[in-house]
Amino acid sequence: MKVLQLVTSPRPFFDQQVAALEARGVDCTVLEVPGEHSGASGRSAVEYARLYSKLLSEVRSTSYDLVHANYGLVAPFALAQPTRPVVVTLWGTDLMGEQSWLRSVSRHSARRADAAIVPSRTMARELATDHRLIPFGVDTELFRPMSRANAREYIGWETDRPVALFPYDRTRSVKDFSRARRLVERADVDIDLRTISGVAHETMPYYMNASDVLLVTSKRESGPMVVKEAAACNLPVVSTDVGFVRETVRGVTNCVVSDSDGALLGGLERAVENGGRSDGRDSIDGLAVETLGERLHGLYSRLLGRGEGLGHPTGVSYDV
Repeated sequence: MKVLQLVTSPRPFFDQQVAALEARGVDCTVLEVPGEHSGASGRSAVEYARLYSKLLSEVRSTSYDLVHANYGLVAPFALAQPTRPVVVTLWGTDLMGEQSWLRSVSRHSARRADAAIVPSRTMARELATDHRLIPFGVDTELFRPMSRANAREYIGWETDRPVALFPYDRTRSVKDFSRARRLVERADVDIDLRTISGVAHETMPYYMNASDVLLVTSKRESGPMVVKEAAACNLPVVSTDVGFVRETVRGVTNCVVSDSDGALLGGLERAVENGGRSDGRDSIDGLAVETLGERLHGLYSRLLGRGEGLGHPTGVSYDV
């Protein structure tokens, strides 16, 4: 099976998706939008036109079985090539972000695709067309529990204080760092708030294991993947009720999901007072990247008539 994967910019979870598919024998070629995306500066229309030109060249020269568009912005280009079945995966901000035109493009593309995928139940509730729910996977070999002392030594944190990890650039207003700082300042326990951004993906497990709690105070999220990664490390999570946080840590010990300052504050204090970890790694099903690869491969096979029918007449199929 040969699949052409379209993407705006690769992300770690996308790279893991491709690797998981290739491990199952799927030959993937990744086509990325030309140019660089930085901050609020997006790519130009000319660069997207170059993507379409490359896409047409690829499907004419290579016998791909299907085209998989990853993110709403590239979906129209996948649908504009006339010869291959199209799978569309929406990532979150394309379906639930502030840009109404992008939300419209994403919904329209999902309706026209041969199969549409969303990674969370929150997104599933926003998409009123047939689709499948296939959560993003986490590399559970990379994101794993380890000694807190060893992790702190590895990243150079010389402290004995409990640490609340804020895993974002503090200048991004949607992440609401000021609320995180206010909560830590009000907490009736000694706790050190530390922020990280721009850290290599393979280093993130050390920061998580070096911390006592992950603190997410975002106003809006389509994910966030960092919560799944924290769960795989057994790191307690205290978070606002955004994205797929609630469904990820439902029933997991030492985790709190709420929009109330009081509940978030209580969660922070208990995480520090307990000094323990969560049981996220044992409590969450379908977390591994291998599971994502298996589900996508099954969907591809059914779409190409190499397996059972898609079978989701009621609007959504929960592949979890």
